Amino acid sequence: MSKCAAIQMASSPSVRANLIEAEKLIAEAAKAGAKLVALPENFAIMGVAEFDKNKQKEVDGTGPIQDFLSMVAKKYDVWVVGGTIPLAADDERKVRAACLVYNNAGERVGRYDKIHLFDVSVPNTNEEYRESNSIEAGDIPFVIDTPFGKLGVAVCYDLRFPELFRDLLDLGVEILVVPAAFTAETGAAHWEVLLRARAIENLCYVIAPNQGGFHLNGRKTFGHSMIIDPWGTVLDCYKTGGGFVSANIDKERLEKVRTTFPVLKHRRFFCK
Repeated sequence: MSKCAAIQMASSPSVRANLIEAEKLIAEAAKAGAKLVALPENFAIMGVAEFDKNKQKEVDGTGPIQDFLSMVAKKYDVWVVGGTIPLAADDERKVRAACLVYNNAGERVGRYDKIHLFDVSVPNTNEEYRESNSIEAGDIPFVIDTPFGKLGVAVCYDLRFPELFRDLLDLGVEILVVPAAFTAETGAAHWEVLLRARAIENLCYVIAPNQGGFHLNGRKTFGHSMIIDPWGTVLDCYKTGGGFVSANIDKERLEKVRTTFPVLKHRRFFCK
């Protein structure tokens, strides 16, 4: 059994300030016993304008945000799932929204690039998002072996596409980490129900670090970072502002649920 934590932030346009806040919360989570810590989407920068993050993009493998993630993982002896950071894309006008995973020695052991881009007008608000204007989509599902179990990553808008999670399940996923920056409107309507659905239908743990609060770009994010067990029970939830939630990942419980309620073995496939 291992303790995990999901960090919640209300990130600003200042990378330096955000990294200071992130380290503070990682240190607190580690002190509370967490061995796996996950940061939210855009933890290092929530710009005022859409392309602000592109000005902070780093080349894969080098840069201050990547150095930071490596440093905190080693310093606090934790595995870190690094939310998303802007990495260079094939299209020079865009970035990849990359989630990097570091082990407790500070070594990078995995990378997932956000696949589904948030190109929507949010109902009942004047908010409009076109992530594809500034972000280049990834196309490869991600699962990695860790001391805590097989860990898969999906980012924010990915949560609405259950077929992606079935791909992760086919890759053996046991723990889903979902860094996000869900809007207040869509979060209130769908955040918890989607997270619990992904946990229930795949019989896995879900660790969901979210942005939570008001941002200088005028945006409000929903917060309610949470950890959910394979039965869909919310183990811990942090509603708004900066902080973290923590809970134990119990592999024996996961295996027991999958054995005694063998829904995953009952899947049937139909040709179209």
